Amino acid sequence: MVSLVTPYLAKIFLSQALQKGSWHSVEFFRRAKGRRRTATLFLSIDDPYSYLLLQVLPKLQQRYDFTVEFRTVLNRQSDMFPASLLWDQNAFNDCHFTADLYQLSFPTHPPEKTVELKKEVTAQLLHCELQPGYLDNAQRLFDAYWFDETERLNSIVSPVVQGAVDCYRQHLESNEKLLLQKNHYLSGNLHYGGEWYWGIDRLLYFEQRMNAIGANLTENNKVCFNRANQESALIAVANSRQLENSDQESTSSELEMFWSLRSPYSYLGLVKAKELAERFDISLVIKPVLPMVMRRMQVPTNKKLYIIKDVKREAVEQHTDFGLICDPVGLGVERCYALYNFAQQQGKEIEFAESCARAAWAKGVNLAGGKGLQKIVESLGMSWKDATEHLDDDSWRYWAQDNLLELYQRGQWGVPTFSYGDLTVFGQDKLCRIEAELLVMANNK
Repeated sequence: MVSLVTPYLAKIFLSQALQKGSWHSVEFFRRAKGRRRTATLFLSIDDPYSYLLLQVLPKLQQRYDFTVEFRTVLNRQSDMFPASLLWDQNAFNDCHFTADLYQLSFPTHPPEKTVELKKEVTAQLLHCELQPGYLDNAQRLFDAYWFDETERLNSIVSPVVQGAVDCYRQHLESNEKLLLQKNHYLSGNLHYGGEWYWGIDRLLYFEQRMNAIGANLTENNKVCFNRANQESALIAVANSRQLENSDQESTSSELEMFWSLRSPYSYLGLVKAKELAERFDISLVIKPVLPMVMRRMQVPTNKKLYIIKDVKREAVEQHTDFGLICDPVGLGVERCYALYNFAQQQGKEIEFAESCARAAWAKGVNLAGGKGLQKIVESLGMSWKDATEHLDDDSWRYWAQDNLLELYQRGQWGVPTFSYGDLTVFGQDKLCRIEAELLVMANNK
């Protein structure tokens, strides 16, 4: 009974009607209590997403009627970051690209800072939280930190603060506890009225909300921070990258995608990658890997909750059905992976993977039992009788783990990850980088 009802409960929970109703409810009670519209911004000195968000905050506050409460954090929730070093490497590269896209300040190399210095700068940020002018002070500290200007940094941090770092420990713990209580784990994150907007990439949803509730101070409702509207900038960045690597001519005709059936981001990414491959007449090669929890890794509940809500708004933005969910974890994944080679032998592995993902994330189909998987196989013109002969074959476990090793070799740990030539990007929302590369290559032919 639960499995039949759960997909429909998920659809209601993720519905746009419920979301818009929540927005207006927040505004009603805020006005009733006579409070200003206040967002909370969680920042960490060693987080590049925090640095970029600080730089665009003044522009946001010029356009929209809201104030900001700043909360400085530092220590990560370890169970939220399964591959911390790879996370840091990808975050730096991603923010370097984003800074180029929006013409923001960002270094060419990550800063080298000691743990002690991070704590001292964090203590100074905590001290500034309770004074006017936090934004200006934070900008100076972040600039000096990220551009490795240690002498300048030491001149900004008070000697008294440097000697009293432990006095700010409970203040820091309070901020980090608040982040956890609000069911999140990432810094560089803006929170308003029950929703999270992480980094510059999700500011478009904050802007859409501000426009919807009448908080725009200008006459222009066009959002500022949307990569989809930055085609010329994307092409310029891609062109610059190709000029820098002109001695490494790319002859790739394949777009590779590391994919997991249980990743809703992979579902959205596959839809986009398939369209991209068709548009530019290149091959799409899918490399399935096991979901994290089936690799005995942790995915805490608050992380799963954030992901599912974030995927919903991403799906709406790219006009892809999502929300009628039946989690395929376990047997559902195993059965689909067992038939992947069978579909591949008939040249239908891409359609099969997409159909399975759509069934799990948009149609509420139980892939672990019943006739859900059979209907997918037969809808693609394949024989269910022949397919059943492969359901007990677990040889797929070898290539799934081999794909995982290849993913690690690319400097990534999660899905979806895409590779084209020498460019590898993590996240379905970063596929626009590969699209820009393809546009530049097409124009240069």
